[in-house]
Amino acid sequence: MGRLIVVEGLDGAGKRTLSDALCTALAAKGARVARFAFPRYDADVHAELAREALYGRHGDLAASVHGMALLFALDRRAAAPELRAARESHDVVLVDRYIASNVAYHAARAHQRADGELAAWLRELEVERFGVPVPDHQLLLAVPRTIAAERAAYRERTEAGRERDAYEFDADLQERTADAYAQLAAASWLSAWTVLDGSAPIDADALAAVLLQ
Repeated sequence: MGRLIVVEGLDGAGKRTLSDALCTALAAKGARVARFAFPRYDADVHAELAREALYGRHGDLAASVHGMALLFALDRRAAAPELRAARESHDVVLVDRYIASNVAYHAARAHQRADGELAAWLRELEVERFGVPVPDHQLLLAVPRTIAAERAAYRERTEAGRERDAYEFDADLQERTADAYAQLAAASWLSAWTVLDGSAPIDADALAAVLLQ
């Protein structure tokens, strides 16, 4: 069975860039790689509704921490059969954002620690009730919030359809989310974690070799 590897981090941390580099490095080592990215805004109605809420639609839905977290969790529930199938047919399943992202952002929104009530609820919901596959390893791209915000703003200016949403515009939320991610990594939440300096170049070949061990 293939390994489920997750790339986590703030908006603008460089998750897509790292995922691209890792896919190339893993393929060069002969690994069969499948890629997923959450939220699946264009493929799942729950993610689509969450995105619309983040841009001011659907009344007070965006104000509900549990409501938004549930929508993102339902996106992964719908994708779980595809994830399991990909693990059966590939050496590595590389995922850009996963369960920990839901925990980090919504624990931060609720002003809770990453070992609080909301994190426990999401773990029970996504892993125990929905049966979403558990990661084998999680990579945290740790960057200062200011750098992540600059990257997100640049992406907004240069890429069509990448306008920042309500979470991305909230600097305090991003700061608290970074803290929650650090707590999850320190606790080895759901799997082993590797914390990477997202503000410096990353040797994707060396990282790929470690992940395949």
